[in-house]
Amino acid sequence: MDFMTNQNALKPVTPALDQDHDHGHDRSHGHAHAHAETSCCGSPVCGSSPAVDTADIPKGALLFRIPTMDCAVEESEIRRALEPVAGIQGLRFRLRERTMAITADDGALPQALDAIRKAGFKPEPVGDTAAPAAPARIAGMSTGLARLVAALVLAIAAESISFLALEGKGFMAAEMVLALAAIGLAGLDTYKKGFGALVRGRLNINALMAVAVTGAFVIGQWPEAAMVMALYAIAELIEARAVDRARNAIQGLLALAPEQAEVRQPDGSWQTVMADAVPLDAIARIRPGERVPLDGVVTAGLSAIDQAPVTGESIPVDKTVGDPVFAGTINQTAALEFRVTAVAANTTLARIIHAVEEAQGTRAPTQRFVDKFAAVYTPTVFVLALAIALFTPLFMDWTWLQALYKALVLLVIACPCALVISTPVTVVSALASAARRGILIKGGTYLEEARKLKAVALDKTGTITEGKPKLVESTLLDASGNEAAVFAMAASIAGRSDHPVSKAIAEGLKGDRAEVGDFTALPGRGVQAVLAGQSYMLGNHRLIEEKGLCTPALEAELKRHEEAGRTVTLLASSKAVLALFAVADTIKESSQAAVAELRALGVVPVMLTGDNAATARTIGAHAGIEDVRGNLLPEEKLGAIKAMQERYGAVAMTGDGINDAPALAQADIGFAMGGAGTDTAMEAADVVIMNDDLRRIPETIRLSRRAHAVLWQNITLALGIKGVFFVLAVFGSATMWMAVFADMGASLLVVANGLRLMRSEKTGG
Repeated sequence: MDFMTNQNALKPVTPALDQDHDHGHDRSHGHAHAHAETSCCGSPVCGSSPAVDTADIPKGALLFRIPTMDCAVEESEIRRALEPVAGIQGLRFRLRERTMAITADDGALPQALDAIRKAGFKPEPVGDTAAPAAPARIAGMSTGLARLVAALVLAIAAESISFLALEGKGFMAAEMVLALAAIGLAGLDTYKKGFGALVRGRLNINALMAVAVTGAFVIGQWPEAAMVMALYAIAELIEARAVDRARNAIQGLLALAPEQAEVRQPDGSWQTVMADAVPLDAIARIRPGERVPLDGVVTAGLSAIDQAPVTGESIPVDKTVGDPVFAGTINQTAALEFRVTAVAANTTLARIIHAVEEAQGTRAPTQRFVDKFAAVYTPTVFVLALAIALFTPLFMDWTWLQALYKALVLLVIACPCALVISTPVTVVSALASAARRGILIKGGTYLEEARKLKAVALDKTGTITEGKPKLVESTLLDASGNEAAVFAMAASIAGRSDHPVSKAIAEGLKGDRAEVGDFTALPGRGVQAVLAGQSYMLGNHRLIEEKGLCTPALEAELKRHEEAGRTVTLLASSKAVLALFAVADTIKESSQAAVAELRALGVVPVMLTGDNAATARTIGAHAGIEDVRGNLLPEEKLGAIKAMQERYGAVAMTGDGINDAPALAQADIGFAMGGAGTDTAMEAADVVIMNDDLRRIPETIRLSRRAHAVLWQNITLALGIKGVFFVLAVFGSATMWMAVFADMGASLLVVANGLRLMRSEKTGG
């Protein structure tokens, strides 16, 4: 699956919805027709009039309503049905609304819909009927909840008659009618889907519940049958809302970007317009306290901006002319004007949200394992329950009624909901938690695999260092020259070049600029220009050697700077070297701490850089990295990653996502630094560090280890609780009441445990 497909579609948009979904014609937009709603696996959730929220449907995706899909188990069934279909680029599910957004090639869509139908579901394209108003939706949700409460009250009433042992045909009839009404209110949809699954020869959670409740009713356990269905429906309602909470956690970011922007008009006036109507290169204005509506570059003003929603940085960042600003961040101290560099649907914030949602749609290894396990587990328990019902009366001192009752208890215990829901809630919570910290993980696979990393390869420039060269030393070498005049000449020539080192020299030298003529680039060496009728060169050591201007004293000076990790540029005339300028890429404040954290986690840091070996060793020593490899071409970095994988095992590569693309692709996990506003970084890497902080890498590893622990805690809880009650059911006195509480308890425990990752602000530990 192409992870970044349709990345430009995250701002609230009107999606293209396919009315003729078998042929891909006559597209229009709208919302779903009103249908009676039930939550996960049959419990009412949204009443009769749910509004379908199309705000975050990707452009080009088609929205379908699947009336019988309302829990994680059924979502998994649909995903399994679609796995063999080629050409599906993205899936997004909303269980509470029973909708699925699918992005697929034109030829793949009919196949996908046929596969869904064969799995027992009926996808319906969302039509043009207007969505109900918000109050109507709230009323519908209240109606659904009221139905569940009514079912529970009726079940309690039936149980009360049984508990009080009230005798007489009237009481028996009342007990049966109350139980039947409770089952009808809470589980009618479960029956429809359960018997439909049985007809198709499939054993899912609805089939188990339908058989168990029906069997209990047939053998005269009316109150228990009613209570089981009512409690089951309530548990599924809670689960559905918890899953939605985890999946929609990142959606809170959508509200961060204002819907309107104040834009300068051609006549110089300012007008407030909708943000999604603002074109590229428009000039917008934000006042103190306002959120930035769109990505841009500051054109006027000086202020501090809180970038935490996008990059996770806790400290506001000063912004002035030429600095980037991102949609959803908060202007704090003064008014700013900026030129819009991305339309609303393609802002950095929009791409972050879309990327996380796509990641939530991928299946982590543990999720795939659990799905496969559940597919075997459920029919196995069903066969075991059938064997108990048929054979235990022949070999044990049980009556047929006792055997049948124990078999029905086993069916309730066998419900795989807690097991299936244990993984997606945990994975999605961890992805959302990481995004809030400025770590964009592109899928559950990378979340789980990060814990296995044994070594991390780090690029130097822009990863360990700032990536912004600065002039750190200027030396006049011509004793007869005027320092100010010589430096002014160097600044004038450097100012004409776009090379980062030349820019650093131009910015670091002050003074008047002279007019430069006959400016010529000397590839791999420097530049040449004419000032005041004289020719001058501004270049590297190689250029000066080729011109025969090197002296032993100059060589010694150059060696001193190179050992200090500096890049040296020399200004020379045709006769002599006039001045020396040393430029250095300073190490980030966070690099030393990040390397120390990696070592504490048992991960080996290695520097791979194309810079000269002396500079690399100096920077590596400052950062605390022992294994430093310099003078590497891109293909040599690729070879280094392969060698590291053979030596250490799982290896990550950290770079800018462009020059390091081969190494990023070869590594088990690719980390891109400085992803804010960088399309290529978000495309190339598996994990994007939005705030350029190297410490986010060990943080990702800690999050991965914690998520893995929670995943297996949940699996152990789900299976352990069921195992205990399984033994009680066969050899003890477990009742259907106890079985349904065990199923409810296991489901709610794994949901709450998984949501802990989302609530955590920091991912240590």
